[in-house]
Amino acid sequence: MHCPFCNPKETVVSNELAFAIYDKYPVSPGHMLIIPKRHVADFFDTTPEEKRAVLEILDRSKKMLDEEMALDGYNVGINCGSAAGQTVFHVHVHLIPRYAGDIDNPRGGVRGVIPGKRVY
Repeated sequence: MHCPFCNPKETVVSNELAFAIYDKYPVSPGHMLIIPKRHVADFFDTTPEEKRAVLEILDRSKKMLDEEMALDGYNVGINCGSAAGQTVFHVHVHLIPRYAGDIDNPRGGVRGVIPGKRVY
């Protein structure tokens, strides 16, 4: 099966072990994915070096978005396993820009993966 994250056509930010691309199905403008170059399904199976490389790209991507867009916040998330909603089994970290008023009540943030648990 073809992995959409292996051998990307365009990257926005990269280092030796990881890269960032814009999400093809963005939740909000500027939504990026940070991906290790090695094909590995689960974040918990990445090496310490890959984790550091992913976090470096996450920081660099956030800084780039801050300079280019008027943002009010971010959500950062990783889906690990199909029960958690993972559909592409190549690790990817979502960097999702947030804007004041993009939803009525953002309280709970990533807790919204289970809608009834988001607002508490």
